[in-house]
Amino acid sequence: MKNKINLYLVEFAINALLRAKRKNIFVFIVFTLLTALLTTTFLITNSIKYELQTTVDALPQIIVQKIKAGRHYDIDNSVVEDIITIAGVSQATPRVWGYYYFANAGVNFSIVGIEQYEEQYTDALSKIAERFDFDELHKKSGMIVGQGVQNVLKENYYSDYFNFIKPDGSFKKVYLSGLFHGDTQLESNDIILMSKQDVREIFDIPSNKATDIVVKVSNPNEIQTIASKIKLMYPDSRVITSSDLEVSYQNIFDYKSGVFLALFVVALFTFFMIIYDKASGLSSEEKREIGVLKAVGWRVDDVLKEKFYEAFIISFFAYILGVLIAFWYVYILKAPLLQNIFVGYSQLKTTFELPFVFDIQTLFLVFLLLVPIYIAATIIPSWRAATVDVDEVIR
Repeated sequence: MKNKINLYLVEFAINALLRAKRKNIFVFIVFTLLTALLTTTFLITNSIKYELQTTVDALPQIIVQKIKAGRHYDIDNSVVEDIITIAGVSQATPRVWGYYYFANAGVNFSIVGIEQYEEQYTDALSKIAERFDFDELHKKSGMIVGQGVQNVLKENYYSDYFNFIKPDGSFKKVYLSGLFHGDTQLESNDIILMSKQDVREIFDIPSNKATDIVVKVSNPNEIQTIASKIKLMYPDSRVITSSDLEVSYQNIFDYKSGVFLALFVVALFTFFMIIYDKASGLSSEEKREIGVLKAVGWRVDDVLKEKFYEAFIISFFAYILGVLIAFWYVYILKAPLLQNIFVGYSQLKTTFELPFVFDIQTLFLVFLLLVPIYIAATIIPSWRAATVDVDEVIR
């Protein structure tokens, strides 16, 4: 008997919503948009936070740079021999790399040099070194590019090769030989891999010099100690640890999260304005309806159940639709406008896509922020009206 009564109450709640459909459609639309906005902000922040953390984990433990007059200069390869003698250092590798500005597209490419039999400092580079023969690539003047680089080159009609402008003004023609897929898009999206000899030629780096030196430590707990020793050995150097990079990345993330926090506060403020209006009291028509229901034999708990079904139907289905809109906006449309708050509006970058991150805690948090509060704001004034004498309510 109880199930039949519940089904009847659900049917009555649906009919009640349809009787005031204009008002309820408005509430449904606003609730859906608020859910979509809140979920979108969480999805974007979660995706970029995941991407940044994965990128930081793939970065070298220690980077040693040569500093002169506050600027970064090429460092002598001989420094590697001194660093490798420090107890606890398992690997020291000179890197040859640099940023190349492609004026036609207004983007910067990261060009990294690799030697075939050299131990790589990231797993992604190790996989590429196993897959491609960079000695052979040097003979053929070939390069491996990230997806973003390939897209930019194709848009500018470079489908087979690219002409790099060297410091002396001459050109170096390098052919596209493959595609590089890293663990994250931040790591591989704008990268170009080629032999160290070709990179030295493009940037005019002498054979006895390197851009910087990456150091790998056997015990991660000794990173700071070894970094201090390197700084003592070479006071004119800048020694950057993975924790320094992580702090830097986190500061950028926290700074730009402030914009999302503002959107979050505005959305919640709008929502609680609706809640305040809902909880401040029922309209005279709604009160008379409750009075009539009590007059025909409805109990207080029946009235509250019916109002619960009304609020639940609106809030739950608006929540589901809002979440679906958020996923569609972020991962199908690639979050236009809002994504630029984090990655920036500057054209000095290649395209970037948000990685898919499904966090059930985020969805549960949005649910708790919206649905139970709306239901409570609907039931409380209904309970007040239902506990008043029928004659007083109908008058």
